[in-house]
Amino acid sequence: MRSVSGVRGIVGTDITPELVTRYARAFGTLMLRDDGGPVVVARDSRASGAMLASAVVSGLRSLGCDVIDCGLVPTPSAQLAVEHHSARGAIVVTASHNPIEWNALKFIGPDGLFLDSESGEALQALVSSGDREAGSNDQGSLAVDDQAADRHLDLILQLPFVDAESVGRRSPLVALDCVRGAGGVIMPALLERLGCEVRVINGETDGEFPRAPEPVAQNLGELCEFVIETGADFGLAVDPDVDRLAIVDETGTAIGEDYTLAFAVEFILSRKHGPVVINLSTSQVVDDAAARFDAPVRRTRVGEANVARAMRQEAAVIGGEGNGGVILPDLHLGRDAPLAAALIASFMVAFDLSVSQVVNRNPKYRIIKDKVSGIGAIEDAYDRLREVYGGATCDTQDGLRLSWGDRWLHVRPSGTEPIVRLIAEAPSEDVALSLIRKAKELMVVSSNS
Repeated sequence: MRSVSGVRGIVGTDITPELVTRYARAFGTLMLRDDGGPVVVARDSRASGAMLASAVVSGLRSLGCDVIDCGLVPTPSAQLAVEHHSARGAIVVTASHNPIEWNALKFIGPDGLFLDSESGEALQALVSSGDREAGSNDQGSLAVDDQAADRHLDLILQLPFVDAESVGRRSPLVALDCVRGAGGVIMPALLERLGCEVRVINGETDGEFPRAPEPVAQNLGELCEFVIETGADFGLAVDPDVDRLAIVDETGTAIGEDYTLAFAVEFILSRKHGPVVINLSTSQVVDDAAARFDAPVRRTRVGEANVARAMRQEAAVIGGEGNGGVILPDLHLGRDAPLAAALIASFMVAFDLSVSQVVNRNPKYRIIKDKVSGIGAIEDAYDRLREVYGGATCDTQDGLRLSWGDRWLHVRPSGTEPIVRLIAEAPSEDVALSLIRKAKELMVVSSNS
């Protein structure tokens, strides 16, 4: 799978050391076109990560690229390392939320953002053509940076919005699920330094994921039980590369990852006014949070790079994606779960409310997420949907999004899996499900026509 996020697939079948080396050399060639510093390399905890990171390092050094190896760290730590080292860019070996048998490469530019579509296409062209820089007699140097996660943590705690003193006085009890990913190297330490009392499950960093790694509600049963068992004020869960955060309330109910961004938006806007940028698949709970402060909201194509660049254009004060990805420009333009955790803890203490109380004072929506295999005749499906729902507002930035005030439907091909994603939101589950069912019915008709 190739996308604006990078390249990913099943290890040994799609993703091999040989392929990874080709991509690393292509990326090095692309970065060598501009003068600059070294290239940062990092990885998450997957078993194949060390092997593939070594292939990345070898490919880069064979071109004469200097490499700084951050080892096992969160993806946002690697993004910040690019800025810290004035690097040409970074390659992170991580398949993020994909199943355990997958791995991937994420490509980051010199600005600390994932490559834009133009640079991504240039990279893919280099891989396909084999037109890469010749090997260098002077191999690039290799340095180790074992402080990337610690610097990341320090930068979060220095933010004016993060009030460790107030959190420490309240000392909320937080149940934490790190899914045995890279979160173990930063999340417990962050919450402890923030002043929380922390109970951890799956804090090991061995990549042996005990659950499906995506932090969606249906995958968080163990954390929900752990919240009840420990009497925690709330629970937090991350994905393997720690750019997404989900919340479980004090009753042991997973509230849905869209609320992570909604809580963060409300907290930041209570302290700093400005635009908010989100993607087309993000829940209306974020719009509602922004409306409390009369803040404008812009929606973009799905994908961190798309949201981040729109945030820079709009001078947004906060943004992100409804999958639990929070972006705060005061730190950097990247989804960041440790940052999100610090904002959530600060928000809960500042507003002196429980998670369920915050959820219950908001308008109620039910968001349903589904998928179908393959993409088939997707354009035909879009046409049929527009025909059936003629009164809807259409947005075609990314697939097709149809909206009607208090409800919406978004149909788009995934950039990370060979599927079509269908997301619907409405005031009731029945209405949201009916939108999903109708979309799937029309897609089947289109693929058979």
